[in-house]
Amino acid sequence: MQTTSRAKLLASGGIIIVSLMVASCSKPPQAAPQAGPPEVGVVTIKPQRVALTTELSGRTSPHLIAEVRPQVGGIIQKRLFTEGSDVKAGQVLYQIDPAAYQAAFASAKASEARSEANLIPARLKEERYKDLVKIKAVSQQDYDDAFAALKQAEADVALTKAAVETARINLAYTRSLIPCMWM
Repeated sequence: MQTTSRAKLLASGGIIIVSLMVASCSKPPQAAPQAGPPEVGVVTIKPQRVALTTELSGRTSPHLIAEVRPQVGGIIQKRLFTEGSDVKAGQVLYQIDPAAYQAAFASAKASEARSEANLIPARLKEERYKDLVKIKAVSQQDYDDAFAALKQAEADVALTKAAVETARINLAYTRSLIPCMWM
């Protein structure tokens, strides 16, 4: 508002100074004809609002970032979403080559079957030795060894079941879902 008024004031002052200079450099005035009072132009100055706009370049950064990453590594066979589109929780986003994870799952299943097969003779031996140690047909040490072998076989079965579950989860992650975490 002040900038516009100041500019108008300076422009008016500049016109007056230029006209005085032109008038002083011309020939001496001659007798003016007696035609009446000279005509004068009048400009009324009124205060008014002026919108000042400034355009500046800049950069923006988001306050929330959602990183979309698969849960397991591998070769991405398909991307099942379009960048910039809305996605929902639970939506499949990637198809990762499952071959390595299928092989790991099959290997874990085979290890589970082997450990369950080893559990059977360990259990039978422990049961036989339990009866035989009572009548002193085997030593207490032999029974303790059979009992420890049974517990170790049971632990192996539990371990391989956990490995099968881990392999199953990783195989399921080859079809990656949208994460539920925001950073």
